[in-house]
Amino acid sequence: MGQDVHIYGSSRCMFGTEPWCVTLGNHVHITGDVVFITHDGGTLIYRHLVPDLEITKPIKIGDYVYIGYRSIIMPGVTIGNNCIIAAGSVVTKNIPDNSVVGGVPAKLIKSSFDYFEKIKQESLRLGHLKGVEKDLELKKYFSYKG
Repeated sequence: MGQDVHIYGSSRCMFGTEPWCVTLGNHVHITGDVVFITHDGGTLIYRHLVPDLEITKPIKIGDYVYIGYRSIIMPGVTIGNNCIIAAGSVVTKNIPDNSVVGGVPAKLIKSSFDYFEKIKQESLRLGHLKGVEKDLELKKYFSYKG
């Protein structure tokens, strides 16, 4: 596991039965209910024919990667550096560096450079704030009266 890795939610379910097959780079954010699948469970129905049948493949996650809520990363996938995986995506193929992908199966939406330009324009400029201070500013911004 790399440095500055943030895992939100339960990592026990997330990494399944072969957690050692998942390599995480530096500055990775993994949100809730993400699943890394490193094996092909479909082999189980053929084990009566071939008792030692097993397909397991590693998953590699690069540096500066964000994996959105309820995404599934399939066996053998490599996600490059500076990538964003949209919520609910099923990643079945390798993702090149500097990509924003989403969908089932995950497809290229835009480059991470284009995404960065877009979010700079839309930013509320509150990312430096934490906790109550951030909540108060958000409530002001959205005119929350509660």
